[in-house]
Amino acid sequence: MELIVRAAGELLDTELFGPVDLGGSSRSTVVRCETAGGGSVIVKAFSDEPESLRCFTAEAAGLSLGIAGPEVLGVDLDVPLLVMEDLGNAPTLADVLLGNDPIVAEDGLLLWARGLGRLAARSVGRRADFRRLWSRYDKGMLSWEDEPWIARNAAELLALLDRVAIAAPPGLAGELARIGTAGGAEYPAFTPGDTCPDNNLLTSEGLRLIDFEAACYQSVFLTAAYCRMPFSSCWCVFTLPAETAAEIEQAYRAEVVGVYPALAEDEVWQAGMRQATAVWTVDATVRLLPRSTVEDGPLHRTRRPAPTRRQVLRHRWEMASGLEEFPALAETMRTLLREVAGDWEASPLPGYPAFGNRGAGASPRDRSM
Repeated sequence: MELIVRAAGELLDTELFGPVDLGGSSRSTVVRCETAGGGSVIVKAFSDEPESLRCFTAEAAGLSLGIAGPEVLGVDLDVPLLVMEDLGNAPTLADVLLGNDPIVAEDGLLLWARGLGRLAARSVGRRADFRRLWSRYDKGMLSWEDEPWIARNAAELLALLDRVAIAAPPGLAGELARIGTAGGAEYPAFTPGDTCPDNNLLTSEGLRLIDFEAACYQSVFLTAAYCRMPFSSCWCVFTLPAETAAEIEQAYRAEVVGVYPALAEDEVWQAGMRQATAVWTVDATVRLLPRSTVEDGPLHRTRRPAPTRRQVLRHRWEMASGLEEFPALAETMRTLLREVAGDWEASPLPGYPAFGNRGAGASPRDRSM
């Protein structure tokens, strides 16, 4: 940590001291440091593993785009590290969803959905700028929009089904190919990538996004699906009241319709959302099922409450089993529910604690009256 702090201080041409470890991950070290001028900054340093280097480039390029997240104060390509504005200790969206106030939680969700929608809309004309920034901070890894992760997941799903002795129904590979990037070519927009609840600060100035390690341009539907599923690739996954889920999805949609008018058509919107649900369900399956066949366990090592892998998988499969537009995929989901999840003892995925663990029914405001 001492070397990281020293390098960051040299980058800013000021002394940094009193580093406080903020957790980071296997890919990065994140610390808050005091400055000689009495303020504080956030220093984020990355390891030299290939995936860590991709994350560094994404974070540096995404934040330097300047349309969301903390201000970038300096970037060191050699360490590599970033020095960023310190946004303070505001509660996250995860904090309020796991709390006990449904009104605060609903307001946080609406702030989050509108904020992501506005970010997407503002970004539409900035894709070339993002690519230039990626080239500036490039460490030799493909960007997430150039990485064929969706196609790779599709191939891995077919192999995984074979390993758990489930025959892929005729037409599954073709359906997955047809789903493709869920509208990435027609409706691309910028995303920080990991828009999970704990990466959204609810500050006195509004929503502030952190963690741009997977920043890229992708289909607006892949982001909007976080409202419906909810939180498609996250650990903080419980169910939402149906009216709340619909309201936040509409809040996001209302922001992106201005740049993509075709999304005002329900047929276009619903088709894209079904495709995105399919993409994220396949992603969850290939990530979580191999370990879940052996044992269950929480999705987060330390945060509680947290759902288990089997709870989330069963919830994802149940939702995708209704995607009748993709009959082979829907049949696959029903088979997984029957043949794999049928013997699981995990309880159904509950609602978020803030909503009294209720995942459907009246809105929080209705219940509070």
